[in-house]
Amino acid sequence: MNATQTTSKLTASRIAVIFGLLLCITGVGNTADREQRYSLSQAVRAALENNHELKAQRNSAAAKQEEIGVARSFLLPKISLEERYLRTVNPGYAFMTKLNQQRIAAGDFIPATLNHPDAVNDFQSTISIEQPLFMKKAAIGLEMSKGESRAAAEDLERKKEETAFKAVQSYLTVGTAAAFIKVAEKAQEDAQEHLRIAALRYKNGLGLYSDLLRANTAVADAQQQLVSAEKNLAVAKRALGLILGLASAVDITEMPPPLPLREPDYYREQALARRDIKALALRKENAQKSVKLAEAGYFPTLGVGAAYQLNDHSAPLGAEGDNWQLTAFLKWEAFDGRKRVHERSKAKYEVAAAAEYLEGLKKMIFFRVQEAYLTIEETAKNRKLAEEAVQAAAEGRRLVRVRYEGSLSPLIDLLDAQVSIDHARANLVAKENDYRLAVARLSYESGTILSDLQVE
Repeated sequence: MNATQTTSKLTASRIAVIFGLLLCITGVGNTADREQRYSLSQAVRAALENNHELKAQRNSAAAKQEEIGVARSFLLPKISLEERYLRTVNPGYAFMTKLNQQRIAAGDFIPATLNHPDAVNDFQSTISIEQPLFMKKAAIGLEMSKGESRAAAEDLERKKEETAFKAVQSYLTVGTAAAFIKVAEKAQEDAQEHLRIAALRYKNGLGLYSDLLRANTAVADAQQQLVSAEKNLAVAKRALGLILGLASAVDITEMPPPLPLREPDYYREQALARRDIKALALRKENAQKSVKLAEAGYFPTLGVGAAYQLNDHSAPLGAEGDNWQLTAFLKWEAFDGRKRVHERSKAKYEVAAAAEYLEGLKKMIFFRVQEAYLTIEETAKNRKLAEEAVQAAAEGRRLVRVRYEGSLSPLIDLLDAQVSIDHARANLVAKENDYRLAVARLSYESGTILSDLQVE
């Protein structure tokens, strides 16, 4: 065996090893990226549990809940511990320090000692407590934090409805994309049949070579449509997985029936109780309380306090001397540069703005519900017309094909008829999706989507 043969064998061995490793890696990747299949209710529940935007909204609502505790803390007692070290030759401080340490002796009253004391050390250990008795701003702030927390909870519920609607929308998109693939496959099958007929007629001397070329072009076009449809399905599955909080593609088990449809009055009534209306109404109440908050600045703050202190000249937490004190305080801001006046005016404007936003939101929701219901009527009619168009296109193609096979029509007529039926089939798939989506949108706009999906 020469050197060249040996080198070739080693190279082949390395290629085999690398190829085997690539197969293993590819196999692991395929297993990890295996598509999961969900029913509509499973997909919506998964979205409500795992969607990242919804998780962020939950954390935001939890943060608002914690703000209640922050606001309440201003009304509760404050207890503090403090350890302080002091070293001084200041005559007044030196004398008071020794007095607090209860180490005053007769020699400390000598004028020379009083005027020029030696350096004195002091370790001060203090525990103090302060309790507000009347703090109007803090009380109103507590009420406002509770109102904002309730508003945030309503925002969270509305976000759940939005997430459910997005999940339904993505789910329907996957089903529609799969239906478009079937349409594209049928179009390719028909195009190949037309090619077979054109080739047979050309072979028998009954057709033109140009007809054969046109039939080949039609097959290529149908194949391109199928490739695009397959890409759209892959993207739709990825989009559904994203809504569900997954990094992988998600497939559906079946195309669900449309959500139940009720009378328009039902949706109008439910829409007035929508979560975002409740949230904005709560924020309007908070805006009204902000006027009281500004007015609270005219009231005094009243409280009491107490402290216990240990003093020692040699060690922290020492107790050579101890003392205590009780305090009561009242603070009343007499003039603040008209700050409270402007805060009160600002709060009133914010109340008016909140009222306008609320009234505008109610009208907008009413409009969207009306629009959604009219869209349902439109898509229902268009779906029926699309079904009739498919039947008419199929019959038209059949008649043209009979004429073409009898040499009574050119191939271009058959290809035009095939384009018509391909378009009609695709349009029917689109209209069926439009109808399902329109019903889901009406349910979302009226705030009933979670109950309609039975996932509450």
